[in-house]
Amino acid sequence: MSMYIIDDHPLVRQAIAMLLRRMRPASKVIELEKLSELQAAIIKNGDPELFVLDLLLPGVKGTSAVKDIKTMYANVPLAVISAMPAGEAEETCIEAGADIYIEKSSPANEISSAIQGLFAAENGDEEVVAVGETKLSKRQKQLIVMLDRGLSNRDIAAELEISEHTVKVHLWRLFRRLDVKSRTQTLHFARMNGLL
Repeated sequence: MSMYIIDDHPLVRQAIAMLLRRMRPASKVIELEKLSELQAAIIKNGDPELFVLDLLLPGVKGTSAVKDIKTMYANVPLAVISAMPAGEAEETCIEAGADIYIEKSSPANEISSAIQGLFAAENGDEEVVAVGETKLSKRQKQLIVMLDRGLSNRDIAAELEISEHTVKVHLWRLFRRLDVKSRTQTLHFARMNGLL
């Protein structure tokens, strides 16, 4: 398994690669300058376990790179890292399929925490509960109950003893699984389907 960093700035690529190598020494980290190099790199270096993607790549419009990668590798975590402030860019990336949005101006420990959160969310979704046609993990059912209690991301993180970034990842996955866009829609779905 390999982790792929796609960013046209060599310094950023190398910094992210160092963080990933510290996090997962057994994994191979592949640095790419262009999105067009990805398929050949995967054939050469093996299946992906993570993508870290710069949002503003030359020759790529908007979130098309996020959509393209998620179309090919729907179950592989994808972190968008960008110089653009979060806000609207973050929302657009998440809607396109990204699992998390990280600002390049974030301190290294926050970037590490966000990426660790992706891996923690991957490992936390093992036990599955069926709700009609929808399958939810035990953690996702737990999140619905916490949302119903009105807990903030910070409160959820404290109660579950995980980072706020991990909470965000869990929530985004829950929203995607339920095909909703907000906490309110999640709670409406939960009530309509007997989850609360």
